[in-house]
Amino acid sequence: MKASDLFVKALEAEGVQYVFGIPGEENLDLLESLRTSTIKLILTRHEQGAGFMAATYGRLTGKAGVCLATLGPGATNFVTAAAYAQLGAMPMLMITGQKPVKVSKQGHFQIVDVVSMMRPLTKYTNQIVSADNIPARVREAFRRAEEERPGATHLELPEDIAHEQSDSIVLKASFHRRPIADDKAISHAADAITAARRPILMIGAGANRKLSAKMLREFIDKTGIPFFTTQMGKGVVDETHPLWLGNAALSDGDFVHKAVENADCIINVGHDVIEKPPFFMRRGLRTVIHINYSSAEVDTVYFPQIEVTGDVANTIWRLKESIAPQKHWDFTYFDKVRENLFAHLALGADDDRFPIYPVRMVREIRELMPPDGIVCLDNGMYKLWFARYYKCREPNTLLLDNALATMGAGLPSAMGAKMVYPDRKVVAVSGDGGFMMNSQELETAVRLGMNLTQIVLRDNAYGMIKWKQANMKFANFGMDMGNPDFVKYAESYGAKGWRPNSVAEFRSMFQRTLDEPGVHLIDLAIDYSDNDRVLNKEIKELSAKL
Repeated sequence: MKASDLFVKALEAEGVQYVFGIPGEENLDLLESLRTSTIKLILTRHEQGAGFMAATYGRLTGKAGVCLATLGPGATNFVTAAAYAQLGAMPMLMITGQKPVKVSKQGHFQIVDVVSMMRPLTKYTNQIVSADNIPARVREAFRRAEEERPGATHLELPEDIAHEQSDSIVLKASFHRRPIADDKAISHAADAITAARRPILMIGAGANRKLSAKMLREFIDKTGIPFFTTQMGKGVVDETHPLWLGNAALSDGDFVHKAVENADCIINVGHDVIEKPPFFMRRGLRTVIHINYSSAEVDTVYFPQIEVTGDVANTIWRLKESIAPQKHWDFTYFDKVRENLFAHLALGADDDRFPIYPVRMVREIRELMPPDGIVCLDNGMYKLWFARYYKCREPNTLLLDNALATMGAGLPSAMGAKMVYPDRKVVAVSGDGGFMMNSQELETAVRLGMNLTQIVLRDNAYGMIKWKQANMKFANFGMDMGNPDFVKYAESYGAKGWRPNSVAEFRSMFQRTLDEPGVHLIDLAIDYSDNDRVLNKEIKELSAKL
């Protein structure tokens, strides 16, 4: 069998449905092998977009998304996507081509040491130097990408190796089960929770697994312990649950941080220090219990006293079985926090100003999106407003990046989500800055016949950095920009463009984009003038009174 055919057979054995990317000359054997396979090639307009799509596929399925690029500039365009998947714990395999490695025919033209470049950005990277090695290399790349903690892997398939012949056969995945936590660790954590007076549960990204979410709901319902989430833990448990205390969207000073300060035991499930600290530890004030697949990475603000390492769902189930509600638990203060938080979340929800107020924008999207609808955020000022105000009903229905926090991922992420869930409503929300970084993928979405909506929040600036610039008392410099006519821009790709001039028009247009087939873009002017007043001052002043 030709090596490229063997490579594709190995991908098929891993259950690969799609390969996202842009092939080059060095991939032509692999491309021909894909042509006759069960795998669908999703041709994109930029390698970075392909990487974001593959990473999102991995994030939603737990199976490594696969993307393809040629050597040199194609491979270097994967760097941001590699970091996005690696920091965000999204399983992904990148495949890149290379010039022949046995006989050079063009000197060093376009040659970059891609394997060395990818090493600090991935869990595993390897150049395939023999066709016979393909089954083992592919199996290892998928194993590494998908095992906890998930992340990015990379394989380089040189042009001459792809053309070789091999008698090797595909390796199937071995049966395996994740290790479970030690009984003494479970007992120690259960005793600490039982002895506490004001325990609180924090849900992070590592808890966002199907079985873990089920066990957490059962744990909360049985024990009655209030919970909050990190940004990437949103939706693991329904945020309309009566024990929800909010999201750690801000670094500190919010109502949820007052609850954390008042707690004497924090049950920290699935936290990863790659996310901004959802709370700041201070020695001696409270017990922090670390529950995750791996041990804690200790830093100056995170040094848990108890660690329970092993399968998270199994750990939560065993804790649930070991703990009963205690009469000495006192959640009175948490109830007060929740009451004040909800009162503040309601402020601005009826604001009719236009350009639209962020709280009203979030409310309109939440009301019109079904419970299982998926909102994919790019990175910008609006992310804080969504994290704080958008109540997720189901896991993975607000996809945001609080790890690499890169711009340009919103639209490709929505496209990846649509590939996984073609029957769900999918919406991308991007700032005008982030949208333009990968806006060319509109053509890909139109070509694929997707039904999705792209909302572009237009403030004609790099809004989040402009806000921080003002907070730090710097002059307004280097942040303002112009934009194309987004409606005409969308129409030039074959999409439908919309531009509301009032909140009522936005609601009506957004509903139409959800109901009508095709790719839609809404050019929505947004008013960020209250960023500082609300997020920096009002919240902190009100929460300080608790």
